[in-house]
Amino acid sequence: MSPLPDRYCPTDGVRVPSDSLAWCCPSCHGPLDLDFAPTPAPLKSLSGRVNSLWRYAETLPLAQPTVSLGEGRTPLVTLTDEVSAKLDYLMPTLSFKDRGAVLLAQLAQRVGPTRMVADSSGNAGTSIAAYCARARLPCTVYVPLGTSAKKLEQIEAHGARPEVVDGDREAAGAAARRAADEPGTFYASHVYNPYFLHGTKTYVHELWEDLGGRLPDVLVLPVGNGTLLLGAALAIAELYGAGLLDRRPALWAVQAAAVAPLAHAWQEGADELVGDTTLSPTHAEGIAIPRPPRARQILRAVRGSGGTFLTVSEDRIRHAQLDLASQGLYVESTSAVCWAAVREGALGGRSAVVPLCGAGLKSGLARA
Repeated sequence: MSPLPDRYCPTDGVRVPSDSLAWCCPSCHGPLDLDFAPTPAPLKSLSGRVNSLWRYAETLPLAQPTVSLGEGRTPLVTLTDEVSAKLDYLMPTLSFKDRGAVLLAQLAQRVGPTRMVADSSGNAGTSIAAYCARARLPCTVYVPLGTSAKKLEQIEAHGARPEVVDGDREAAGAAARRAADEPGTFYASHVYNPYFLHGTKTYVHELWEDLGGRLPDVLVLPVGNGTLLLGAALAIAELYGAGLLDRRPALWAVQAAAVAPLAHAWQEGADELVGDTTLSPTHAEGIAIPRPPRARQILRAVRGSGGTFLTVSEDRIRHAQLDLASQGLYVESTSAVCWAAVREGALGGRSAVVPLCGAGLKSGLARA
């Protein structure tokens, strides 16, 4: 069994041993990154490999998957001459979060905790619950008040215990972090644990393979905590660094106008969040994060790619969800934000891919 890479703090460089249950930097309490710089395999060598995200084994920090549910390898379909959609809601738990959750569960099997805790507005929690069930690990998921009843039902069906916190998404996260400090606890955080990002990066490795060794001009990505965007940035760096890409795509980050702390920081030209963000009601509940812990990394990744931030109104989100449904693609409202941002000509002739991250069955149609 290959050794696990160490984790480190990108802010102050403090290192954390690979087998430690520590979930954050012991100095600044920020999220950790992974000391791992893989070289992806050439396109021609991928033929005949397992039809899941584990086909990109050279790029993953864990080998020998024992908890896989066949996640990954989702279809790419055309929406317009410029835009294609990657159907990441066609995953075992109906959410792209399976890409990262499988790595967290696989890691937990290696380090052997007595229990798992997670926090989520729904999709990450359902995904962690499913993979903990697969790994035979007890799990508690802290969710904010108002979380979709269907998502709570899914968490419970997998055998995990949902803990409803009387508060918002931030309150649920704070409750989970308090629990994570208890001995023997593995914090399956899709934000703080870097293994999750090394799972979400397979989204881009799949695009690169399916497009014959290239990527579109623009990757349009929803951003709350930024786990898909940061995973995408990792994959682009790996492919470009290995000489497997001749150019890097721009990253366009999309937020709901109602909760857009990163877009506001971008408009101010800041490297970090600026001021306080009010948690206003939004159809895009999955990205309604007023203070994302990896804000600095997200802003740097978008800026370094030559990308930008876009915001969309509640009406545009609602109409985009209905428009996708009219094309046979029934996704939850959060998943419609990227299509809302580009469906009316924002790309100016550039090619793009939007992810459809969660199934509409999880939360239903957005109502006016």
